[in-house]
Amino acid sequence: MIEVVQQIAAGLFVLAVILIWFMIGWQLLLTLAGYFHESASQRELRTVDAMEFDYPPVSILIPAHNEEIVIGRTLEAMCALDYPADRLEIIVINDGSSDRTGDIVREFAARDARVICYDVPEGQGGKGKSRALNLGLTQASHQYIAIYDADNTPEPRALRHLAAQLLLHPELGAVLGKFRTVNKTRTLLTRFINIETLSFQSILQAGRWKLLHIATLPGTNFLMRREVIEEMNGWDEGAITEDSELSVRMYIAGWKIKFIPYAVTWEQEPETWGVWLKQRTRWVRGNNYVSKKFLKERKSIPSFRLRFELLYSIALYYVFFVAILISDIIFLLSVSGVIAIPLPGPYTLVWVMAVVLFFAEIMLALSYDREDTPLAFLLIGVMYLTYCQLWLVVVGLAFYKDVIRKESMSWAKTRRFKIEEQQP
Repeated sequence: MIEVVQQIAAGLFVLAVILIWFMIGWQLLLTLAGYFHESASQRELRTVDAMEFDYPPVSILIPAHNEEIVIGRTLEAMCALDYPADRLEIIVINDGSSDRTGDIVREFAARDARVICYDVPEGQGGKGKSRALNLGLTQASHQYIAIYDADNTPEPRALRHLAAQLLLHPELGAVLGKFRTVNKTRTLLTRFINIETLSFQSILQAGRWKLLHIATLPGTNFLMRREVIEEMNGWDEGAITEDSELSVRMYIAGWKIKFIPYAVTWEQEPETWGVWLKQRTRWVRGNNYVSKKFLKERKSIPSFRLRFELLYSIALYYVFFVAILISDIIFLLSVSGVIAIPLPGPYTLVWVMAVVLFFAEIMLALSYDREDTPLAFLLIGVMYLTYCQLWLVVVGLAFYKDVIRKESMSWAKTRRFKIEEQQP
């Protein structure tokens, strides 16, 4: 019996190694591609800044539900954008707020005619970001639509850089910039999230664009052609990760989405573990919704690279979940002496090399934003043992809610925190 258990453990161990190395190998390829995209983007930035553009009129949509803590700072940043003033309208979609959000927006509107407070009709508010955006679109005057979350403070030239790409590349349906963490030094958690979000963008967004000409819309800091939104019949109001769902539909329709890392906005991230858990669980459940929806339509996806990317995105959370769970269980059983892995081979070295590559990939990704510090290196080690392991809880909870409980999905905004100082 013991031998059978050990053989099963050995097989699971090999499976975990294969899964982890597949992920690390693909991530390494994306990391290197992201490095080349970053270098090319810096050259592109110099070229774009030297060019003259007839910038198009843009409508900025900002969904806001009980955002009195952050909306003032956001509107200050929007009004300070280095963009032709007569070609910009800033529409705050006051989505059923019960706090002072609407009053603050109207105060700004009284001082700056570009700011518009659109109050969602009574009874229609609080039904999710997708619904708010669809309603807000009906109030927009222009053919270019920018989306920002209510806690975002974009850098002055961010919108110019986004608009330039759509003017230069008619095949693009949308272009997205980078988001950075304004409260990254507040808690250990925000330091972890800062590393996570920078790595995600520098590896997955930049790397996929360079290799496959694929990027995924984030929830904020992107500019779209209105004709694309209307062709897509707006945002899917059943999706709680409306950005990734819309991205897939755009690619199926033949549009492209580009990532440019030099159009930067600063945003707030969760400062407590409870808020983080709710937000991340919502993300995974949103991914489950997108997976279920588009797996049925996979034959309609026009290219192999897009089908591969969709499959990888769908499987990412669960491949990671299975690999880490198996390796953790085997590690604990081995350390406790319950089982021994009787396989010959340099598996310890293989495991060590996987960890080394994990560190190297993230440090290289952080170097793009000059955040590859000794402290970051230490934090990555702590993250590997803690933060990464907590994704097991997130994925498991999302699976339980969607598959076991079959709970209906409802939109819930992320709790905001007061921030005294803005990142430079």
